[in-house]
Amino acid sequence: MEAEVKNGIEFQPAPGPANIEAVVGLATARRAVWVGPPLVILFGILGGAEGAFAAAIGVVVVAANFALAGLLLSKAAAISLRLYHAAALVGFFLRLGLIMLVMLVIAQVIDVDRLAMGISAVVSYLLLLSWETVAVARGETKELEWS
Repeated sequence: MEAEVKNGIEFQPAPGPANIEAVVGLATARRAVWVGPPLVILFGILGGAEGAFAAAIGVVVVAANFALAGLLLSKAAAISLRLYHAAALVGFFLRLGLIMLVMLVIAQVIDVDRLAMGISAVVSYLLLLSWETVAVARGETKELEWS
């Protein structure tokens, strides 16, 4: 990629994959394979099949949210830095609202254990976010090196 000049200032393209945000979002979503089963088992023990099903839904909704976040940030970064910043800030709140809306719609359409779905969504969100943060801080994602 060539350097871009704006207002007399030369901007060098960032090293690494152009869609780094999408790669990180998908990597975070893939970790749900490890976070989901313990939650499903726990809520299966506590609430039976209905609890396990609800926990699985909560984890899937959160994993899809991380994948969507990465995709949106990647697309916004390709357009402009201002749009990227807006997508990061406003998109965070919109995606949390989307999680809530999707879970409310699911709870209205099918009879699920709302408590199991809600707790598994919150726990999986925090665990996946923490896991990705630790992985990046430790440098476990060398193929995603952008600095």
